[in-house]
Amino acid sequence: MQNTFAIVATRTMQEYAEKVVQKLIRFPSFSEQAETISRVDTLKVSVFADGELEVYVDSSLRGQDVYLFANAARNMAGIPVEEAKIELYHAVDALKRSQAERIIVFEPYVSCSRSDRTTRRNSVGLWIHFKILSSLGTNHIITYQLHSDKSKSMVDPTICAIDDVPGLTLLKKQLCDTYIQTIDQLYSVVKPHWAFCSVDAGGEKLARSFANAFGAPLVVAHKQRDYSKVNTVESINILSAEPIKGKTLWIVDDMVDTGGSVYSLIKTLVTLEPAEINLLAVHAVFSPPAIDRLCELSSKGLLKHIMVTDTVFCPECFIDDLPNLEIVPSTEFSANIIATIAEDKSLGKLLKPFNAEEYLRRPRLL
Repeated sequence: MQNTFAIVATRTMQEYAEKVVQKLIRFPSFSEQAETISRVDTLKVSVFADGELEVYVDSSLRGQDVYLFANAARNMAGIPVEEAKIELYHAVDALKRSQAERIIVFEPYVSCSRSDRTTRRNSVGLWIHFKILSSLGTNHIITYQLHSDKSKSMVDPTICAIDDVPGLTLLKKQLCDTYIQTIDQLYSVVKPHWAFCSVDAGGEKLARSFANAFGAPLVVAHKQRDYSKVNTVESINILSAEPIKGKTLWIVDDMVDTGGSVYSLIKTLVTLEPAEINLLAVHAVFSPPAIDRLCELSSKGLLKHIMVTDTVFCPECFIDDLPNLEIVPSTEFSANIIATIAEDKSLGKLLKPFNAEEYLRRPRLL
């Protein structure tokens, strides 16, 4: 059974949501519902002289499931993080007061996902974010690649459901489509000559998922941090069962923020004489001086390929500065998720571990 639904967005995600709609209405099940599904510009924002804002719903969404796309990171609208968050909270409240049947917040990148634990007398930003969303009446939260697997446990399942979809799957498929392409290449090049490297011990699970998916060796970087300072690394130890010399290395991480960890890691890995070093990350946060660091590494020939998804907006100047930057679209994947939920089907197929050999053996549509 298919539920009646609409797709809306805050100002930070309107273009992304529109692309999702265009992908979705190509599905036979939804091709005749374009007008009812596409409500991307339904939410209007009034900003007062003192900086306060209100969100109102421009047309009726009563009784419908509403997919609300939002993002508090860098965006085309140029809206800062805190204003974007407040707009999201107001949007959920407005939709609830408009008597939407269900509110599904689709937040591909959750900007506060690293604030997920108490280490001192500190607040926990991700818990606050999820608590506010669920308290306001959100029924379901969908994200891509939260910083920790444990983060989902912050949401009370009796109040709000949450699905953290592995965004790394998009990068694995892109590797197959662009760099591998055939089973022969997988066995003759990837398995014997590639290796996947974590940025730190905490990221070992992410890198291991690539190593398992492609049947390649795993390299683990263990970094020593100076916790008295933010975004600093003192030293890095490399753990590998095989020699790294001559290997094509792919560094794997969920996000790149200032690029400090990646910069230090690549400087260390270069001394082990790999054939080339590449970078894979779901979220291209790229806070300064990330672009400067990546440009330096690329211009010196230390970093060959950078592959990220479009969960965080990358302006043209980033693309101009980094010609080796490849942005993998996630909008079709998002459309698949919405279609699956709208038809009351299981998300299991989209969440299962990726296997490169199975993927490459599938018949391709011409």
